[in-house]
Amino acid sequence: MKDILKKKSKKIYGLVGKGISYSFSAKYFNDKFTKKGMDNCYYQNFDLEYIGELRNILEETKKLRGLNVTIPYKEDVISMLDSLHKTARVIGAVNTITISKKGKLKGYNTDHTGFKKALKPLLESHHQKALILGTGGASKAIAYALRKLKIEYDFVSRKESDVIFSYNDLDREIFNEYQIIINTTPLGTHPNIDECPPLDYSLFTDKHIAFDLVYNPEETTFMRKAAEHGAKTSNGYKMLVYQAEKAWKIWNK
Repeated sequence: MKDILKKKSKKIYGLVGKGISYSFSAKYFNDKFTKKGMDNCYYQNFDLEYIGELRNILEETKKLRGLNVTIPYKEDVISMLDSLHKTARVIGAVNTITISKKGKLKGYNTDHTGFKKALKPLLESHHQKALILGTGGASKAIAYALRKLKIEYDFVSRKESDVIFSYNDLDREIFNEYQIIINTTPLGTHPNIDECPPLDYSLFTDKHIAFDLVYNPEETTFMRKAAEHGAKTSNGYKMLVYQAEKAWKIWNK
């Protein structure tokens, strides 16, 4: 923290999360600042053990102007904000925060924009229904984007529920009905690259899209196993770029 405060940057931005050394955000934004000659801007990871540590960050980093939020704090951070953009309120998760000169925090969600822009080029007429793997903060933005695209969806979780599929429920009949499978869990993220959602990957066909929000590694185990059975695959990199650019516009509007 002291190293950050010593910088002469007039504007500091950052990413709030846990175990985020893998994140592309700091490099992406600092490269952006360098290319644009914006030497008064700097982007920093804030790796927190619990969300309450954010209060110390806000107190100690006086030049902080904006934050991104990632796993596992997209929902927990809401209680610390002064206000919410209407879309973030509907979604129930925040991944972007503006900080006013008076220190007021407002939460936004740009994940839904990033996902929608990344998914649309992959869609064909038969892609009518989606399964969302996971029920965390990221999944809520994905659900919102699918509603905007008029794509029906259901959630899949490890927990048994009357309203949510469990992984054990997924069979050939369900896979024939749902042609888009979206991993919103962190399974497979570097360094645990051999992990993947517990699916029967032989159920994938060339009619399916397997979209993984994970982007490091470039090809996740989820993507590789789905592709082996003909599925069209995408990682989360384009989604992250699109949501990052939307966040930048929000910070600077």
